[in-house]
Amino acid sequence: MQQPLIDVRTLARLTPEPVILDVRWHLTGPPGVEAYRAGHLPGAVFVDLDRDLASAPGAGGRHPLPEQGAFERAMRAAGVSADRLVVVYDDADATAAARAWWCLRYFGHDRVRVLDGGYRAWTAEGLPTETSVPAPEPGGFTARSGHLPTLDADGAAALAKTGTLLDARAAERFRGEHEPVDPVAGHIPGAVNAPTWGNVGVDGRFLPAPLLRDRFASLGATDAAEVGVYCGSGVTAAHEVLALTLAGVPAALYVGSWSDWLTDPTHPVATGP
Repeated sequence: MQQPLIDVRTLARLTPEPVILDVRWHLTGPPGVEAYRAGHLPGAVFVDLDRDLASAPGAGGRHPLPEQGAFERAMRAAGVSADRLVVVYDDADATAAARAWWCLRYFGHDRVRVLDGGYRAWTAEGLPTETSVPAPEPGGFTARSGHLPTLDADGAAALAKTGTLLDARAAERFRGEHEPVDPVAGHIPGAVNAPTWGNVGVDGRFLPAPLLRDRFASLGATDAAEVGVYCGSGVTAAHEVLALTLAGVPAALYVGSWSDWLTDPTHPVATGP
């Protein structure tokens, strides 16, 4: 598989030009499109995480997998084709961009890279931005699901017993002390807390692969173990899957994550460390 990251200087001199997707998004707002309109990478097309990278909230959680046909239409409208490199970015730490990376990979696009450090790194280098909204030529990408491993609730529960199930949320949410979004605080029994902030430095760039390998190995996540990841709704968990990929550790994503787990009142909830 192609290296999943690209740095700003490499992107700035890259030819032919890739399709660039702006995936800025924050759980509590404001809408990412507002930041996009204020300034974005030249030629970048805005992709709305809630609309284009997820289905409507429901039984599958707050951000279920997008329906295959809907995802294909959204990516084609953004100019995505199978034979053209796609670069995705968000503000800085790839929390949202990783969801786009994961979705594109899951639906069969094998030439996707995340801009390390995102928009913040780009502007810090003094590279140009623009406010005009491009009208990309429609792409020809064909979405075919199943190219990355996933978990459902039963699979996540089983993996927590037989392998390593990482919970990518903040520690206080994992312990059940605070839950700002979902109706119940806590975690899946047997899961190990691995907040995504530990994957990046203060500049939002990912840590070097050896440091990531050491971090995940200390949590029981190695290439010799079966590893899965969840979070609140499958967004930051995609970030963790990306970090694990950099570390050389394959991992399955529980897309529905905690918000899906809670839809079944018989699922147990653990609290504490």
